[in-house]
Amino acid sequence: MRTTLAALLGALFFLSAVPESRAQAPLQKVTISYSSSGITSIEFFIAKEKGFFREEGLEPQLVQMSANAAIAAGITGDLIGLSSIGSAIRAIQRGLPLKAVSVTLRRPLFWLISRPEYKSVKDLKGKIMGIVTFGGSQHTAARKLISLGGLDPDKDLTAIQAGEESRQLQALVTNAIQVSAISPPWVLIGRDKFKMNILDSSIDKFASIQNGLAVHVKTLQEKPDLVKKILRAKAKAARYFEQNEREVSQMLAKMWNTELPIALESYRMSKPAFTGSGIPSDEEIKEYLALDAQILKLPEPMAPSQVFDFALRREVNRELGIK
Repeated sequence: MRTTLAALLGALFFLSAVPESRAQAPLQKVTISYSSSGITSIEFFIAKEKGFFREEGLEPQLVQMSANAAIAAGITGDLIGLSSIGSAIRAIQRGLPLKAVSVTLRRPLFWLISRPEYKSVKDLKGKIMGIVTFGGSQHTAARKLISLGGLDPDKDLTAIQAGEESRQLQALVTNAIQVSAISPPWVLIGRDKFKMNILDSSIDKFASIQNGLAVHVKTLQEKPDLVKKILRAKAKAARYFEQNEREVSQMLAKMWNTELPIALESYRMSKPAFTGSGIPSDEEIKEYLALDAQILKLPEPMAPSQVFDFALRREVNRELGIK
């Protein structure tokens, strides 16, 4: 009896100690880039704030940098993942060894905004347009909206790199630029605080692949478990975003240091653009790659399988019950 009791006590002690030892295991640091502090990157911040990365044994290092710098860092291995999907796809089409493994947005989250004295796109002829990166998602959306408004974006305006979107709003205020395509909350702050004019929206005009997660091909091949952990944290955050309007809006208001109504409106106007599942439809992918091929003057669009690999994201969705 004493031997049996001692064995049982030993087993109970071992079982109770396992979770504690796991909890004390060091977290694996993962460095991920994001280009904008707007709502486009919210899934990464939710995953960090709500502990979804920690649940996967990860300690995220979220680093804000331009898309071009992120591409370079992703190729050299200084980043595990980068969120600038549009620029990553352009890099893939130039032959760089990256793969897009998750897509956050199926529609472009940009609104064309101008200084108060300009009432229409045609008023902007000869003016300066602020962009983040030449050829990036924001620049592409701005060019299309300018074209829809009746001007040639390459001949009738001058595009200059003016930093990320919050800096572009400052540049509008100081008249360093006269027009830009920016996301919430900056577009709403520009409208409400500085009386800027919102001239058009891209969200209902054309498909886009904006924001998500891209990784080096070598990382995907050699560290699929690590990529899957990042995707699980991101998928949990996407589900939280979908189901918790009030809590996410409060988080956005705190993150942006702005009023709750601005954050709530930002959430509601942006939500339809999110994929939820991390995977756009085949039609959306084909439309985006076709438009990209036109811009890059490629003889034909690149095959989706050369650009995207959603195998791990599909596994994560099945495990989490995400459709």
